[in-house]
Amino acid sequence: MESKTNRKGPAIKAAIFIIFLVAALVVVRFTPLKEYLTAERLGRLLETAGPWTPVAYIVAYAVGVCFFLPGTLLTTIGAAIFGPYFGFIYVWLGAMLGSSLSFFIGRYLGRDFAASLIGDKLKKYDEAIERNGFATVLYLRLVYFPFTPMNFGMGLTRVHFRDYFSGTALGIIVGTFIFTFFVGTIKEVWTSGQWSGLLSWKVSFSVGLFVFSFFIPRIVEWLKALRKIGAS
Repeated sequence: MESKTNRKGPAIKAAIFIIFLVAALVVVRFTPLKEYLTAERLGRLLETAGPWTPVAYIVAYAVGVCFFLPGTLLTTIGAAIFGPYFGFIYVWLGAMLGSSLSFFIGRYLGRDFAASLIGDKLKKYDEAIERNGFATVLYLRLVYFPFTPMNFGMGLTRVHFRDYFSGTALGIIVGTFIFTFFVGTIKEVWTSGQWSGLLSWKVSFSVGLFVFSFFIPRIVEWLKALRKIGAS
């Protein structure tokens, strides 16, 4: 009886996990709520929180990540409301909280069932991720692996949370700063109405960083290839 119960537990958790993922996607994409998920409407809603707006935004970002809201939408809102610098801080905090919550959801509800399905062939990859968790997570973040699926997916592996957290924290810094700096800077010029500001060094720098961000995955791949050549 006990062994049968032990087998049912992971399956029940996995079923809840799948239901949660499907429900999150359905709610966000196929219900009237979708009409309110725009940068303008969400931005106005968050600004009603007054001095608690940063906290409300960080929590909203974290929940949004768990419910598969596009990261670009959430990041754009943060940069538009708080500017390029505070926007970066709040976006990073929201992303870290959301990625951690997603990881724990995947770990608690899906890990046991995933482990039961792993055969000998996949087991070595699972063990490799555990041994090289930080490097694996950091690499995937730098090459812009889809953010939310990776959050849940890493929870299904044997990677330690400390490696996942540190790899994510470091891996998203560059992309987050570039995007928030770009959006925040453009928003400042738009709000001021001084279009000559589009020719300022700050705007030029932000545009340069934004363009550079598209080459980051290739640069990471290039460095990885060089490392392999040096090790051989």
